[in-house]
Amino acid sequence: MLIYKILRAGEWAELQAAGSSAGAPVDVADGYIHFSTAAQLRGTAAKHFAGEAGLMLLCYEAEDLGPALRWEEARGGALFPHLYAPLPLAGLVWSAPLPLDRAGTHVFPGDLA
Repeated sequence: MLIYKILRAGEWAELQAAGSSAGAPVDVADGYIHFSTAAQLRGTAAKHFAGEAGLMLLCYEAEDLGPALRWEEARGGALFPHLYAPLPLAGLVWSAPLPLDRAGTHVFPGDLA
């Protein structure tokens, strides 16, 4: 199953430079990396990144993240994937910019559109 992480430009640059990252400030504060499924992704973008430009969308295979990935209840009681380990660059399936349209809504790539 593919899962997704949204990063700001500086967080993406840090991940590329270091090969791993503690994630966004919310990840550091919560003690785990927040991921979303494809079905949860639009809600995550709208709630936490509304109108924010310069984002990158990262895609990982959940199975490849091993036992540090746990599915836990979050928003609305839904199970969200949480990684209790640094976010690795290795194993990244793909990454793509997450631009805004003229209305300020994020435009998701192809199969997520």
